Amino acid sequence: MILGVGTDLLDIRRIERTLERFAGRFLERVFTLQEQARCEGHINRCARYAQRYAAKEACAKALGTGFRQGVAWRDIEVVVLPSGKPLIRLQAGALARLAAMTPAGMVAKLDVSLTDEYPLAHAIVLIWAESAAAQPRAIP
Repeated sequence: MILGVGTDLLDIRRIERTLERFAGRFLERVFTLQEQARCEGHINRCARYAQRYAAKEACAKALGTGFRQGVAWRDIEVVVLPSGKPLIRLQAGALARLAAMTPAGMVAKLDVSLTDEYPLAHAIVLIWAESAAAQPRAIP
């Protein structure tokens, strides 16, 4: 069952200008320390920040709130598995919103896709749910 879909397209040059003018304040307000470390270590740092910014916007849209109703920028974190697959990790207000929109007996899942082709970065987030009974069980 699809619960929400969000997409965002962003001009990387906007992030470049913002980083030039407000680097510290902007980074602290929008990105977690883990996100900052991952982006700062990359050759295309502005593109990586832009992808994550777009992912946060797309996720807020998929949650149906935007950045209102207790959902803050740092409540949505983009993490990357060793395989390179990006994931969305929610906390605080964003996690509470996800719980509120998930039907009883269901487990919510999030999928994210990120891409960039200068000067654009794009992200799409899909929030979906499946029956809690369909979840694999851990072997004791």
